[in-house]
Amino acid sequence: MDAVDFWIRSWTSDDLTAARKLLTPDVEVEWNLDAPVDDEELLQVLHRIAAFADGVTVAARTDALDGATVIYDLAAPFGTARLVEFLAVDNNRITEIRHVYDTTAIDRYFPDLYKN
Repeated sequence: MDAVDFWIRSWTSDDLTAARKLLTPDVEVEWNLDAPVDDEELLQVLHRIAAFADGVTVAARTDALDGATVIYDLAAPFGTARLVEFLAVDNNRITEIRHVYDTTAIDRYFPDLYKN
């Protein structure tokens, strides 16, 4: 799925200009972090992950006809956290993004990641 491949490459390499181009204007964004989220806040958090992490790797991926589920390992200097991402894709554009973070590990290894 080209849009998913491009999305993964874009945000993990901290190219948020490219990642933003994949999002529809009315993209639905949800996450389990203790903060409201919209596409701009999501991209800011992904930027902080890409900039701070020692590495972001895809641990697993499952594609469907209308999207994909991606599990990432987010390696930080003192440990690794996990992120599960659910993407809905229509016409090579992302219409929905759902993030489920390992919040215990995020708070420990990526402190202040989602504070405004």
